[in-house]
Amino acid sequence: MNTQPINSTRERPGAGSSGGLWLLIVLVFLAGAGVAIALRLIPPAIVMGVLTLLAVSGFYTVQPNQAVAITVFGNYKGSDRTTGLRWVPFWYTRKNVSLRVRNVTSEALKVNDQRGNPIEIAANVVWHVSDSAQALFDVDDYNVFVNIQIETALRETARQYAYDHAEDGAPTLRDDADIVGARLKADLQLRVEVAGVTVDEAHLMHLAYAPEIAGAMLKRQQAEAVIAARQKIVAGAVGMVEMALEQLSERGVVKLDEERKAAMVSNLLVVLCADREAQPVVNTGTLYG
Repeated sequence: MNTQPINSTRERPGAGSSGGLWLLIVLVFLAGAGVAIALRLIPPAIVMGVLTLLAVSGFYTVQPNQAVAITVFGNYKGSDRTTGLRWVPFWYTRKNVSLRVRNVTSEALKVNDQRGNPIEIAANVVWHVSDSAQALFDVDDYNVFVNIQIETALRETARQYAYDHAEDGAPTLRDDADIVGARLKADLQLRVEVAGVTVDEAHLMHLAYAPEIAGAMLKRQQAEAVIAARQKIVAGAVGMVEMALEQLSERGVVKLDEERKAAMVSNLLVVLCADREAQPVVNTGTLYG
């Protein structure tokens, strides 16, 4: 089966003209019709009336950040971006296209991250139409097209990253929002370029584990937090023990053999690393008693 690519359309300046001049012409037609009626010249009055109606039917207005695509019997003539009152012949077809910035927040999607964990993710995308001809003639409905491509790009981007704690310092969805947003924006721009759309911003709005694994992942995060805290506690305790032994040796407070040093190190580490407060034992005898 042979498929042919669509004919890409590019926006070009429209064929509209200033409506002010044609407004004067309409007034002239109305005056002529009035004079003809006053003189009871019915055929000229009818002609002037018809010309007035045809001229009035060619008026249209262009608002700021709006374009009007003009076609003649299916042939694209151009897009008019000049604001104000404009005019084209009545047989010209006009279609309005908004060029204003649009803000879209996608629905929360359930996808798998790089590790295969089910997650819920949503994004906020800011976009606008940059080419009115492509938006109207190269896709069926550019609003629906963009919304579908946002969902597709979001799913594809989510699969490229782990939710958190990636290996080798790779970016993650939770900790590297800027990198993920830039990737999402670039991917989405490639997908909507055919519709004459420019993506201004894209970033994540919602990110969470799916309900079926949220509890297990919470326990894992809690365990990782406890391990990280223990590592810091042990590292600090070792430093404090080392400092205590050095100061005792330098000041000559007490002389300890290797066996007693090992016992002191063990006792200090127990005190510093214990979950609960240590209960002191007072030795009323000698140091080695």
